[in-house]
Amino acid sequence: MKAWVLEGHGDPAKVLALREAAAPVPATGQLLIQCEGFGLNFADVMAVRGLYRDAPPPPCVLGYEVVGRVIGAGPSVTDPPIGKRVIALTRFGGYAEQAVTDHRASAEVPDDLGIGEACALATQGVTAWHLAHRAAPMHKGERVLVHSAAGGVGQLLVQLAVRQGCEVFAVASGADKMQFLRSLGAHQVIDRTRADYAAAIRFILGTARLDVSYNAVGGSNYRKDMKLLGSGGRLVLFGGAARASGGKGIFSTLQFIWQMGLVVPIFLVMRSKAIIGVNLLRLSEHRPEWVAECLRSTVAAYGEGYLRPHVHEVFPHDRLTDAHSALASGRTIGKVAVRW
Repeated sequence: MKAWVLEGHGDPAKVLALREAAAPVPATGQLLIQCEGFGLNFADVMAVRGLYRDAPPPPCVLGYEVVGRVIGAGPSVTDPPIGKRVIALTRFGGYAEQAVTDHRASAEVPDDLGIGEACALATQGVTAWHLAHRAAPMHKGERVLVHSAAGGVGQLLVQLAVRQGCEVFAVASGADKMQFLRSLGAHQVIDRTRADYAAAIRFILGTARLDVSYNAVGGSNYRKDMKLLGSGGRLVLFGGAARASGGKGIFSTLQFIWQMGLVVPIFLVMRSKAIIGVNLLRLSEHRPEWVAECLRSTVAAYGEGYLRPHVHEVFPHDRLTDAHSALASGRTIGKVAVRW
């Protein structure tokens, strides 16, 4: 089979190579999938740059999600869905024509569901669903801030918050993203390239405060968001995109940590605020049943018509490096995927 192999760290055009590789063999509890395509996530961008600590060392095959048909199963999988079209979460290995997944980390999808839409319901869909329903459940009337709101997770969080009856503050960059977010129903759209988002939100709020911030950026945004939250507020960190702007090495890491500052737990008690960290890989290790539930829920929400992921582009497999560069640029709206 063919697979895109990460052979080092740096420019995607220089460190990603299409190679022949041995087909994976499903282990106990796993399914084997013949892949139609796979999705990209910002963690992939970080991994290519050598900034994602959970990624395996090169040479390796990246990729957190695939869409395709089940062609085999390992021991202990009862009634495997052979021949069924599924989306699946992969613990790496997704950038390949065949991939394996834990049988619980897959969900059947319709044949007419596009590759991009299908992939959007996987890693990003599960993340958004977990954030909105488990980590920091949204409640009607709450003021909700979504960073990177036009991205893969952000666009789904905005849709879930609007459906829940929240007042949505959506932060992104560029006029096209502002228009897109308005089309999703976001009440306040803020272009972070035109003004400091925190100052803009304070002006809109007046004496009021936010209830929830879903923050995939980290860095100095963490401190700003904590000041915007009122009593009972929750700050949910599920990424560190700000780290991508720095270089490799201990000094860049320390700068990123310094920007976020020191957390003193008793101050959280005194101010009645919460900080919640979410890492989907850790959840899949400790609570795979939660991940499975979220995956089924996102597919069901799509079927019911109230979760509609926007796809930026589905690139042909020989343009994977272009797809990486597009996602890293920050100019994409919604999901970026690749088809075989």
